[in-house]
Amino acid sequence: MASVTEGTGSASLGIARVRGERESAQGGAVPGMKLGRAVLGLLLLAPLVVRAVEPISLGLALAGVLTGYGYIYPRLFCLFTECCSQKPSLSREALQKDLDRKLFGQHLAKKIILNAVSGFINNPKPKKPLTLSLHGWTGTGKNFVSKIIAENIYEGGLKSDYVHLFVATLHFPHASNITLYKDQLQLWIRGNVSACARSIFIFDEMDKMHAGLIDAIKPFLDYYDLVDGVSYQKAIFIFLSNAGAERITDVALDFWRSGKQREEIKLKDIEHALSVSVFNNKNSGFWHSSLIDRNLIDYFVPFLPLEYKHLKMCIRVEMQSRGYEIDEDIVSRVAEEMTFFPKEERVFSDKGCKTVFTKLDYYYDD
Repeated sequence: MASVTEGTGSASLGIARVRGERESAQGGAVPGMKLGRAVLGLLLLAPLVVRAVEPISLGLALAGVLTGYGYIYPRLFCLFTECCSQKPSLSREALQKDLDRKLFGQHLAKKIILNAVSGFINNPKPKKPLTLSLHGWTGTGKNFVSKIIAENIYEGGLKSDYVHLFVATLHFPHASNITLYKDQLQLWIRGNVSACARSIFIFDEMDKMHAGLIDAIKPFLDYYDLVDGVSYQKAIFIFLSNAGAERITDVALDFWRSGKQREEIKLKDIEHALSVSVFNNKNSGFWHSSLIDRNLIDYFVPFLPLEYKHLKMCIRVEMQSRGYEIDEDIVSRVAEEMTFFPKEERVFSDKGCKTVFTKLDYYYDD
């Protein structure tokens, strides 16, 4: 791989961001596109500080930001725009609060995410990037957790210039272009990590990604201090997939049929079987992948299928977010409209909480 000295991903990559089709200046240490906001902030601040600062000094400070794009006064610049180093640490308590308040029925995922993410972010010298692979049915909370992680590290969350979201069917649609996609992906990741070591990369729909494509980033996930002069040890990679959901359901259903609580399920009951299932699944995106073979994925995170009681929790939270008073009659009616499986027992929601929000609209149609 050739070295890349630029601080941002190239516009020629052809990889469109899902949110907003952002320009190619993604992930720069001090993005030029944000200069206007910084200058505007300083100009608004000027009347407040003019009495305490000499006019010439204030003018020099403004000129410094204008001419130096924030490099001369980085701390001042970061008061008005998001910077890579703006949140060097993460609050474990805040992350736990978000997980407890927003994620339901996922005791395994909560524990893994809390310990893995907080431990990694607060480790000044990690040996390798943090790599998480989230597995489970649609609507169980995988995308929601990636959003929570991003928001607890960067103020902009998924909209941050340092958080990069890839959707397999959107960004890598054609199997015939897999060689091109590999080159583009390497360039994009290398360029953005060069600009911000704490970059986050989220890969959605891994079960729809062409086999072999994800192996292109294997060097970035390994135990290397530098790859072509760039360190990836502080980056975070998150994979989201439906692959392995059947195996997770089998374990959850066995516990239910045995009269055990789902909270009794331990990670050891699922993780190994899940990794093997994903590795041998031709539709997983990780089929015979070196990322699994070389043990480069730190955690396979199982998301359990949701039960009736969890749907009601989702509905209540959505009501509160819309400013409605919680009406338990509506909560029950919406939850009962959902479909469940297996056909005989009707234990788990087949769509999780994914569609409860649209169903709620029916009862509050103005």
